[in-house]
Amino acid sequence: MELKRVVVTGLGAVTPVGNTPEEMWANLLAGKSGAAPIKSFDAEKFKTQFACEVKDLDINAYLDRKESRKIDRYTQLALISAIQGVKDSGLDLEKEDKNRIGVIYGVGIGGIKTFEDEVSYYGQHIEEGPKFSPFFIPKMISDIAAGQISIKFGFHGPNFATTSACASSSNALAAAFNQIRLGKANVIVSGGAEAAICACGVGGFNAMKALSTRNDDPEHASRPFSASRDGFVMGEGAGCLILEELEHAKARGAKIYAEMVGEGESADAYHITASHPEGLGAKLVMEAALQDAGLEPSDIDYINVHGTSTHVGDLSESKAIKDVFGENAYKLNISSTKSMTGHLLGAAGAVEAMVCVLSVKNDIVPPTINHVEGDDDPEIDYNLNFTFNKAQKRTVRAALSNTFGFGGHNASVIFKKYAE
Repeated sequence: MELKRVVVTGLGAVTPVGNTPEEMWANLLAGKSGAAPIKSFDAEKFKTQFACEVKDLDINAYLDRKESRKIDRYTQLALISAIQGVKDSGLDLEKEDKNRIGVIYGVGIGGIKTFEDEVSYYGQHIEEGPKFSPFFIPKMISDIAAGQISIKFGFHGPNFATTSACASSSNALAAAFNQIRLGKANVIVSGGAEAAICACGVGGFNAMKALSTRNDDPEHASRPFSASRDGFVMGEGAGCLILEELEHAKARGAKIYAEMVGEGESADAYHITASHPEGLGAKLVMEAALQDAGLEPSDIDYINVHGTSTHVGDLSESKAIKDVFGENAYKLNISSTKSMTGHLLGAAGAVEAMVCVLSVKNDIVPPTINHVEGDDDPEIDYNLNFTFNKAQKRTVRAALSNTFGFGGHNASVIFKKYAE
């Protein structure tokens, strides 16, 4: 069976550094941080009092006010990203066979704020007996964003969610890619969303000592590959990529951002939260993606790394890159856009895949910000080009995105320039 080719024809983004793909991209290239003191709840007594929140988003410009109250924030963000993506794709939904259009969206946690609110309300009224909203479960469950998107547009194709912690939306893209190249759909609306900046989310990650506590300097807290890194900065947001079978896209005259050519998946099988110290799973997943794409290490010009600003994670990933790419590791650009967006958890893979697509399209690599002279980690090889502090123009023939999740889940996706 000959596999079909898959291209990216639409983008949508709601992020801490921009509420459209264009705004996000401009701010990433400018090296703008999305970190600031938390506004969504009172974090004064928390060890971490800052995050990368979505700012100045007019939800009512996209969603009916009454309906938006019935869905969790993560689903609101997912829907907005999908609305943007479908519009950007130029799909004429009056002419399309909606039975051949699917939705596959990733989320790491789901409606944690809904869960927090409902349990808190019950706790305050426990003597009165059970008191829960009929929307509690439909708002909370992790599959509901994919379901809501399909309902919004009437898409009857493959529809499900992927949940693999911070690898969730990369796994969603991989699943969508495979559905299309196997001929099971013409178009998949794919991506991921997360909105966990609430007391439970921040408190839970604080208890694990996973978050930066640089409360006096939020904008410089996410500093991947720097010696003084002290944990990740939590972010929220959503990203959408419209993946489409090439001939279908050509037949309708669609614009094509890039071609998706490979995906890889692996497990560390090591620890529930820590990555393998030698980067075993990271090495395996990048090798799998390259093999799937039919590419050599020398074909990759840019890697958007997982790069969360944790000690073990950044170190193990840089080791894995050297193992996989050998001498070519020193010829490519590496950057962690989490230094600006924070860690979007289940939405990270979709947003960072979009960064790869835009780098391929525009031949420029966004920076890893917040590295300063004298803050070098002796265990990290700085002969690697981490694209510190300033975007770099270069030809980007192909780009690879890494995402790794708690539980040892690893996923990589590859995009390259489209050519006939």
